[in-house]
Amino acid sequence: MIRVAINGYGTIGKRVADAVTCQPDMTVIGVSKTKPSAEAYIAKEREFPLYIADLSKKEAFERAGIPVAGSVEEMLAACDIVVDATPGGIGAKNRALYERAGVKAIWQGGEDHEVAGFSFSSSCNYNDAIGRDYARVVSCNTTGLCRIIRLVDSEYGVKKVRATMIRRGGDPGDIKRGPIDAIVLNPVTIPSHHGPDLQSVLPDIRITTTALIVPTTMMHMHVVQMDLKRPGTRERIIELISKNPRIGLVRRETGITSTAELKEYVMDLGRPRSDLWENGVFEGSISVDEDDLCLFQAIHQEADVVVETIDCIRAMMGTITDAEESIALTNHSLGFTPIR
Repeated sequence: MIRVAINGYGTIGKRVADAVTCQPDMTVIGVSKTKPSAEAYIAKEREFPLYIADLSKKEAFERAGIPVAGSVEEMLAACDIVVDATPGGIGAKNRALYERAGVKAIWQGGEDHEVAGFSFSSSCNYNDAIGRDYARVVSCNTTGLCRIIRLVDSEYGVKKVRATMIRRGGDPGDIKRGPIDAIVLNPVTIPSHHGPDLQSVLPDIRITTTALIVPTTMMHMHVVQMDLKRPGTRERIIELISKNPRIGLVRRETGITSTAELKEYVMDLGRPRSDLWENGVFEGSISVDEDDLCLFQAIHQEADVVVETIDCIRAMMGTITDAEESIALTNHSLGFTPIR
């Protein structure tokens, strides 16, 4: 069993912890929090050993009825690999901690590529992650772009990508975020960081990205246009999506035309936390005019990187060296079949 520690039990960390518990080849040896919180109580209910960075705060946890297993350093001493799910910018500061502990480490997309020197996407560069000590799973938006671009590039070749990210203002429980009544260019400059981030995984893809933030919490929406090297057909694109284990197809017949309806649909399917681990490509949006492909896809910012992180753990530990095998095992263990 791969012994996994999760440093930062928040939006992503709690999902990774639950996903690890579903895998037959992994176990959670501990999670960390910096202060008593609702998520700390959830960790207690899940029976995850809880570790803290500052042991002087141990009494505060215990007064709240939350037992503390020890320090983060003690958690690292007990694990094979740590998933850093701390807030953006904090993870980079933790690298020295992981180096001293001699453990492998995975960071999330809130950190820069340089924190690990390698950025990961299951469908794009799994083999390159095998045996590595450090890796960064790219952001939710970059993960979604990597999946669809790699799929199309493998079939037709992609000359150029233009993508606009219409981003959620904050996660559902993130009450400090905004905007409330604005559409914010984020950034004003072109390209946004998503294009260069994608090129850290797919360096040969020419891409220009733009991004803006809108007042919603549900998901991101991508407007994607690709110039193909060879003429394609709409029917073939739909066929490729229908066979992909990490890309879903939002059928016309569902009547779904929004992220809110898509989230409701996934909730009714019984998904944990109504999580959409796959890209949600809207069938009605897929347009192919010879070498010009356009589509809309919804990306659930809280969820799509979770399954990628599970695959990254296996690759770095070297327990499964075939990407398709790991993806299939991750999906099966979660009871995850993409929407069709």
